[in-house]
Amino acid sequence: MSAGADRRDATDRPRPAGYRHLARAVLYREYLIFVRYPANAVGGLVISVFFFGLLFYGGRAIAGQALTDSIEGLIVGYFLWSLSVGAYSSISNDIGSEVQWGTLERHVMSPFGFAPVALLKGLAKIVRSFVTSSVLLAVMLLMTGRSLELNLGTIVVVATLSIVSVLGLGLAAGGVTVLYKRVGNWLNLLQFGFIVLISAPAFDLGWLRFLPLAQGSALLQRTMIDNVRLWEFPAADLAVLLGVAVGYLALGYAVFQYATRRARRLGVLGDY
Repeated sequence: MSAGADRRDATDRPRPAGYRHLARAVLYREYLIFVRYPANAVGGLVISVFFFGLLFYGGRAIAGQALTDSIEGLIVGYFLWSLSVGAYSSISNDIGSEVQWGTLERHVMSPFGFAPVALLKGLAKIVRSFVTSSVLLAVMLLMTGRSLELNLGTIVVVATLSIVSVLGLGLAAGGVTVLYKRVGNWLNLLQFGFIVLISAPAFDLGWLRFLPLAQGSALLQRTMIDNVRLWEFPAADLAVLLGVAVGYLALGYAVFQYATRRARRLGVLGDY
């Protein structure tokens, strides 16, 4: 009896959760939000298609052949912009909602730490953004009647590294949100700056390649329009893409950690 009881106690005893369990829980949470609120998910997709329709049909009426000749670049740029907006706003908007709901303290009290939880939630949002942006890409191709080279492996690697740098900006924005609470108007303004960064390859300004999205936009244009594979890119171009992704992610993580620590010292972490 004693041995059997000991075995049952060992089996029933709770085991410490690891990052694998956290990642699975965060992904499952994102899935539940997606399927339980389909109207909101579909509404976001409809709005994205609507604005692309304005760009395409309005631009074709105004610019005519000039837009028609560059429509593939517009499709790729809009696809990357939709991904980047999802990655950037995922953390800042989510933290803003947690502050309003009064549930932010649960993240802070997590044994994993606040920053890792926020980062994994941002990565889960990126997975969701890839799903919705892929549907958006298919709709854009149908609307324009154009085709692109869809080398999935290259597209996933280049697009992921491109928006990882934006995720770093989202982490920094999330830290600012924790500290100052209602700064959504200022943070949303940066989303329009992504358009300039994505358009940077058209201006051929070399120093812009070290800013978020610029290098990734250039490489994504080449792979989806010119059918350039990942291993065909120069090593220096891939090194810049990887360096920008890691650098801005590390910088955003550091800003997030500093802002949350300062919010704790000031006693405004849970205030709204």
